Amino acid sequence: MTEVRHPIVELRQYTLHSGARDTLVDLFDREFVEPQEAAGMAVIGQFHDLADPDRFVWLRGFPDMSRRAEALHRFYGGPVWQRHRERANATMVDSDDVLLLRPLDERSGFPAPAARPAVGHRDQPASRVLLTLCHRAEPVDQAFTALYHRRIGPLLVEAGAAPLGCLSTEYAENTYPALPVRTGEHVACWLTRFAGDAQLDEHLRWLDRSTRWRHEVLPELSATLTGPPRQLRLAPTARSALR
Repeated sequence: MTEVRHPIVELRQYTLHSGARDTLVDLFDREFVEPQEAAGMAVIGQFHDLADPDRFVWLRGFPDMSRRAEALHRFYGGPVWQRHRERANATMVDSDDVLLLRPLDERSGFPAPAARPAVGHRDQPASRVLLTLCHRAEPVDQAFTALYHRRIGPLLVEAGAAPLGCLSTEYAENTYPALPVRTGEHVACWLTRFAGDAQLDEHLRWLDRSTRWRHEVLPELSATLTGPPRQLRLAPTARSALR
């Protein structure tokens, strides 16, 4: 069986003060990546939300919930965060929009990351990541997993996407309550990568033209959801490993 990369994932969406995103991104890319990984977690990727200039989205991964708690204690109790936390927190209006997730199954985890550019690298990649969030009335089940692998994933590939992973809600108790996570929700989400804006635009046009997507796959998916899927169009930061 294939080993799942990052069995526990946090999807973190921060609302920032107007004009503060560049400050946070610069600080994050310079100071917070390697120290978090040294503490025992993986910084999977960090992104600008292209629809909202005051929004920062990032993901980090953990081997399990117990080691998540240990890693977070080490980082947030350590010297790097203590030294920079006031400046980081000053950029944020809200940092509590956090979903605790896990890959659907052994086929759904993240691929091996690209080589992360060195500290000080500032050239942002042209690539784009599309994050599709689905809120369900019930927990993700085998029927959804089968639908994703049998219908959704292959159609996304046919439409020009490179799948990066498919995740669903992790229901374990939050092992680090100092950082809240959203509870009482049933979420499924998937991430896809594109070479640039033009490829992402064409992907969305292809799906809009596809009778299989609009009349077969989307209705079957939507029948299990509490509302339409939400899509976040993301641009990797200069040092994001997921790019």
